[in-house]
Amino acid sequence: MSARAKALGAAVGVAVVVALVLIDVFAPTLFPATLPTRLQDGLTLSLSVLFEALPFVVLGVLLSILVQVWLPSGVIERILPRRAWARRAVLSLLGMLIPVCECGNVPFARGLMMRGLAPAEALTFLMAAPIVNPIVILTTHAAFGWDGGILVARLVGGYVIANLIGWIYSRHPSPDALLTSHFLDTCDRAAHEPGTPVRRSLVQFLVELRAVMPALVIGSALAGAVQVLVPRDALLAIGSNPVLSIVAMIALAVTVAICSNVDSFFALSFASTFSSGAIIAFLLVGPLVDIKMIALLRTTFTARTIAGIVAVVVLAAFGIGIGVNVFV
Repeated sequence: MSARAKALGAAVGVAVVVALVLIDVFAPTLFPATLPTRLQDGLTLSLSVLFEALPFVVLGVLLSILVQVWLPSGVIERILPRRAWARRAVLSLLGMLIPVCECGNVPFARGLMMRGLAPAEALTFLMAAPIVNPIVILTTHAAFGWDGGILVARLVGGYVIANLIGWIYSRHPSPDALLTSHFLDTCDRAAHEPGTPVRRSLVQFLVELRAVMPALVIGSALAGAVQVLVPRDALLAIGSNPVLSIVAMIALAVTVAICSNVDSFFALSFASTFSSGAIIAFLLVGPLVDIKMIALLRTTFTARTIAGIVAVVVLAAFGIGIGVNVFV
């Protein structure tokens, strides 16, 4: 982990402890649990998010190496359609063949871009894969079945949002401006990496882990911190309002940072309190732009790009949620 990442992690830890102490002093009735209990809960939540995501990140790195090092040159170009919109449409379904959660998709998408895919095409894959993932489809069906159209709305909504983001960023006049300078340097080094495929694979494995692990640790810590700093009751209190309930569940989706493979069962616990539109908004926003995912995206995309992605995802999910509440 870099010195900057360590400093940021330490700053986050200190800020959380200070905030908890101030809350305990000036608003002792805001949380039912004691301060030591909340600190322990925050640490437990952070570690659970980290360990839940870690296997998928490693799998994603391995898949990234497979694409970067072992896949023959030109294979991706021959498989994908020539028209840009058709390429994005196919890439947004690629997640059906790659059963990893959103954390593992980031290093895999990095590998796709290193092999020549445009940033907009990689973004289309990144936004769709956590939802069209076969495990996510099965767990969503297990939690909700066909009731309320939640499964269909999640699949269709995720596919539409992904292709909308892909289309928006395909219009950017300078695609490289969407990417961080550090990632562009990594692409350049990977293209000229000497040695055998085995050596290149080992080098790339270390490069990718060094890129994504600090972001994953920081994202997990922030997810745990937010969950102990924001009173859950404050969100649940507005669950009966058809509009505010969607806002509350979007806020919850961004903060809790639950893996998309299991988030349906978490959302199921709110089904009796919140509207179907709010549940769908949660299931759309969480896998795409939760705190952990934003931290991982920052390893590759600029802050301005990520801000645009978050805005599109949140607004689209809000619109879909309103539509479900009105018409379903």
